[in-house]
Amino acid sequence: MKSLENKYLEKLIIPHRLISLIRLIGEYKGKQELYEQQSPKILESLKKVAIIQSTESSNRLEGITADIKRIQELVEEKTKPQNRSESEIAGYRDVLNTIHSNYGHVHLKPGIILQLHRDLMKYTERYGGKWKFGDNEISELLPDGKKKVRFKPVAAFQTNEYMIMLQDLFNEHIKTQTIDPLILIPLYILDFLCIHPFDDGNGRMARLLTVLLLYQNGYEVGRFISLEKVIEKTDKSYYDTLYKSSIGWHESKHDPLSWVEYFLGIVLAAYREFESRVGKISSGYGAKTEMVLIAIKNFMTDFSLSDIERACPAVGRDMIRKILFKLRDEGKIESLGKGRYAKWRKIT
Repeated sequence: MKSLENKYLEKLIIPHRLISLIRLIGEYKGKQELYEQQSPKILESLKKVAIIQSTESSNRLEGITADIKRIQELVEEKTKPQNRSESEIAGYRDVLNTIHSNYGHVHLKPGIILQLHRDLMKYTERYGGKWKFGDNEISELLPDGKKKVRFKPVAAFQTNEYMIMLQDLFNEHIKTQTIDPLILIPLYILDFLCIHPFDDGNGRMARLLTVLLLYQNGYEVGRFISLEKVIEKTDKSYYDTLYKSSIGWHESKHDPLSWVEYFLGIVLAAYREFESRVGKISSGYGAKTEMVLIAIKNFMTDFSLSDIERACPAVGRDMIRKILFKLRDEGKIESLGKGRYAKWRKIT
């Protein structure tokens, strides 16, 4: 809650480059309703892809992985988790679905955050829905095998107090509308991660809360473009800016602007991708075909059918094969082998 204290915010100077980012995002937000008037089939396809990619990417950032087909089946609730990783993934799916369907009715407070964490962990053997039982630390493993402590969060016995203060300050600033939500939200997430309120699941909870707070303030691009996927593509900057902005946090001497700028860049990148997709897919008919064609266009090197499945999880394997064969017959791509993992190459 250090970043949201009034005396801290009074001294925080927002540079022009961040104001420009906020203005650009505002322009995209203004177009949001226009985009949403596109064919429902297009938006439904984008939603399916986004929720699968969000679930996959946010968990993979924490080293939690599973086969893409298993993830798709878990997201669509066609199967039950069979191991620890799949249990973590199923929990993320549930909380993300809750946010997507009920964000307008969620009055965020510490008790609600505990409930969301409980749901995140409910398929695992770990205890969810409680603040951390002991002090924790954020560390990294060095190449020589030694562990380096990057940040020491708030002590366990102070967690409840800090979370109450964080939420009260955020809600008050949102209510008074004196500071743009696009500044308040990344500051909230930074403080949440510096408190590190749980024994496990802090990173995933932070990304879920990001989606929730953006939705509640009218920025719904995460419904159609996975914010978690955009973060994963720039994961080094994600962790580096968080670390840089956390230095001096306990003493309120930290500089959060590198993290705020990164955060705004993520939101802007998602809106630009959304505009690109709805602009290229002009009708519901052929929407999935167009998604595959866009994915192929974006590959910089040789690619496989599995690569396309990962980029377009809402598209079936048989349909992808059909599109690949059609492009091959048209002389636009060539096959470099046989089977699911065979590589394909674009012919320029």
